[in-house]
Amino acid sequence: MALDANTDARWLPLYEALASEVRLNVLDRLAERPMNVKELAQSLGVSSAIMTMHVRKLEQAGLIRTRMVRKDGGTHKLCSLAVDEIRIALPNAEAARRPYHEATVPVGHFTAFDVRPTCGIATREKVIGQYDDPRYFLEPERMHAGILWFRQGFVEYKIPNYLLPSQRAVEVELSLELCSEAPGTADHWPSDITFSLNGVRLGNWTSPGDFGSARGRYTPDWWSDGVNQFGLLKVVRVTRSGTYIDGQRMSDVGLDEIETDRNVWTLRLAVEEDAVHVGGLTLFGQGFGNYDQDIVFRVYYETD
Repeated sequence: MALDANTDARWLPLYEALASEVRLNVLDRLAERPMNVKELAQSLGVSSAIMTMHVRKLEQAGLIRTRMVRKDGGTHKLCSLAVDEIRIALPNAEAARRPYHEATVPVGHFTAFDVRPTCGIATREKVIGQYDDPRYFLEPERMHAGILWFRQGFVEYKIPNYLLPSQRAVEVELSLELCSEAPGTADHWPSDITFSLNGVRLGNWTSPGDFGSARGRYTPDWWSDGVNQFGLLKVVRVTRSGTYIDGQRMSDVGLDEIETDRNVWTLRLAVEEDAVHVGGLTLFGQGFGNYDQDIVFRVYYETD
């Protein structure tokens, strides 16, 4: 699998993960075979606590994946490579000229929802209503929300389609920060998050966990330490050849299977009842998490 990155600031966690001799050595070790945290720590002569920090950074950058396994009477975090190649596209004049329409959608501007506890929604100043009560997802103040979370269900957004009759969509790009939703937090709490566009299921991504080991860069001061702090920035691209997440193929669903001439785009984010991992969803917007952004939706187009 190849990871396609560029010089956009959203890829800073990737470059930060690579800017360490220890973490580069971890990648070398994992290229030989999967190893648990203790084995990696012993191999590189560092403590297990320090190695856990390095593993977390590599996992958040999408370079490795982890899973809990039983071994020798105990539970261990087994690490393995998630990609075998990184491609970095440097800026060029042709790419800079690619025309697109862009919409930035606050996380509270959903137009439909059906969520199950644990759930909640908050602005940068306070929690809206009470925890674990889906009724507060209807509270008008939700329009100012900077974070929402739920255990199972969906939120759906309507986004204006600004394509003119002479313009033809060639790629749709979605950028957002999200993770799982565990009671409290849990770095290992997998959740299958499904993406749909205009009623067509694009595919799903398995979030590795609900991160709370450190405070998010933009987390408000009043926000508690023991709850969702930050997510992973994911970039989903729908092209004519298929759907990709962070440069890795997610499904064969392409633009030809999606109605692109509607007046609105309908985006749904869901944790489905019959998913293998029903681990919830936390969606971070401006003022929360590690990326000070809401949902960014772009439509690249060609002109007839």
